[in-house]
Amino acid sequence: MTAATGNITDSRAGDQTAEVLFERRGRLGVITLNRPQAVNALTEGMVDLFLRQLTTWAEDDGVASVLVQGAGERGLCAGGDIVAIYRDMLHGGNRTADFWQVEYRVNSLIARYPKPYVALMDGLVLGGGVGISAHGSVRVVTERTRMGMPETTIGFAPDVGGTFLLSHAPGQTGTHAALTGAHLDAGDALFLGLADHFVPSDALPRLVAALEDESPEAAVARYAAQPPASALSGQRDWIDACYDSDDAAEIITRLRAWTGPGQEDALDAANTMEAKSPTSVKVTLASLRRAANLTLDEALAQEYRAGIRFLAGPDFREGIRAQVVDKDRNPQWKPATLAEVLPAQVDRFFEPLDGGELDLKLGPNPEMTEARHA
Repeated sequence: MTAATGNITDSRAGDQTAEVLFERRGRLGVITLNRPQAVNALTEGMVDLFLRQLTTWAEDDGVASVLVQGAGERGLCAGGDIVAIYRDMLHGGNRTADFWQVEYRVNSLIARYPKPYVALMDGLVLGGGVGISAHGSVRVVTERTRMGMPETTIGFAPDVGGTFLLSHAPGQTGTHAALTGAHLDAGDALFLGLADHFVPSDALPRLVAALEDESPEAAVARYAAQPPASALSGQRDWIDACYDSDDAAEIITRLRAWTGPGQEDALDAANTMEAKSPTSVKVTLASLRRAANLTLDEALAQEYRAGIRFLAGPDFREGIRAQVVDKDRNPQWKPATLAEVLPAQVDRFFEPLDGGELDLKLGPNPEMTEARHA
């Protein structure tokens, strides 16, 4: 594979050590995330190059469609580089805020991209990986797909437009996925509206080759197969009944009281939620309810406000420490219970930022077609 650089820097051409590679194959622009040792976790430099190249290809008549894929065998993208975020939080969190400014512009641009944007969601697709794939127009999952928005596990809340996507899932299934950080397979991703097509992983090389000179619709139609059933689709009774509340404590009470089919799954969900950051659970629930009435760009702005408040609080740092840095899996949340997280504390996560709002108009060529999800 030869890395192409468009108008970025000639020095990156042919550099297979670059963290993100760009090349032209026929009329297909290919973006390859190239940090396989970190499951292609995103850095600030990667998303900046991503934004610049997407903008260049949007105006290039020689590029008919764009493809994003991950290097290695483990997945498309495990999200943002949370170890880098942890280190930045120890020094004030300013670089993380800058990273999100660019990352969210990428998410917004993907949703309104004027050409077919094909995402190969093979293997792990978590957090920020959802942001660079699930807003696309042609979203492909495989039998190896493992998706999720696990932010409540690390004291954070779904971002990269995740609250927007999950708030539009069938019934309360998106609420369940967001609050528990549920692991989603290909069938679940399709059911939730996070993907469009199922293609067996061994057919992906042939699909990519076909995309070089065929439309995505024709190429995908040739290699698509019958997807697996979604477990979530068969659990709507207890999920819709239990999560249909704006109060996280009430949701847990309903889950524990459920006695119909799915009782064990409901109990597992309650136990899972109670292990998460209480602040994250409450802010996530509020974010989802608000996002249901927002455009994608408005939801991104809301997520950015909440993210800045999480950077300043204790749980985000503590969650990464417990799960990734020290790996003791024993976070000490503050506050420690849902009852201690007061409504006024949750509301503050959504208050406007004084002079520091997300600006989706910054960066190259911000005005493109109307967002696909609007």
